[in-house]
Amino acid sequence: MNQTRTSETAASKPKSAEMHPGAGFRLRYDFERPPEAVVNGFGEFDTPEISDLMNRLYTMNHTIRALTPSHLRLIGPACTVKVFPGDNLMVHKSLDIAKPGDVIVVDAGASTMTAVAGDLISTKARHRGIAGFVIDGLVRDLPAILALDGFPVFARGVSPIGPLHRGPGQVNFPVSAGGVVVSPGDIIVGDLNGVVVVPRELAEELLARLQARAPAERAYAQAVGRGEFSNDWVDRALEEGGISL
Repeated sequence: MNQTRTSETAASKPKSAEMHPGAGFRLRYDFERPPEAVVNGFGEFDTPEISDLMNRLYTMNHTIRALTPSHLRLIGPACTVKVFPGDNLMVHKSLDIAKPGDVIVVDAGASTMTAVAGDLISTKARHRGIAGFVIDGLVRDLPAILALDGFPVFARGVSPIGPLHRGPGQVNFPVSAGGVVVSPGDIIVGDLNGVVVVPRELAEELLARLQARAPAERAYAQAVGRGEFSNDWVDRALEEGGISL
């Protein structure tokens, strides 16, 4: 009798190893996206300009950078994915949920255990019209991704180690990527400088301010390019700080 009980106990797995529905296996199939004209409007501005008007907030950590050619910019509403570090089951599922033009933002917890995307999933995403990937983690198959010629991928780095496909994970709930909270529908803008996140509820007002400032910003940059500038503002800042010149 005791031997039977011991055998049954050894054959059963601990409760801590069970998977559970709910948090960790959630899918949201739709969310409110900003108007297309607003998304496209941000395409006229580089990430430093956008970051400045958000007071240097909402910019991802510099280690999340462009791994694809520098001329490839990334812009679109965020379709968010949270995965267990080293797993990409829900990244695959996000391809069935994201709409053309979306940017898939993957919170892999900055893990360096394995890549969570490679050439096959990038090729599939391109066929689905996905604008690109931003991954707080690693990718692999970079030569084949580069050969796609036009699919931007931003991530922390590259590893040949492939992911598992078990879960858990969830799609279209708030995630953390590069130190910034990203919600579904936030506008993602990525370029050679890095990645900024424009909260959806601020997007229209921020775009209007960017557009209003653009003529003066261009005129100032052109003047500096011609060598026409003054640093009087530096002296004023020092004097206002109590520094004698």
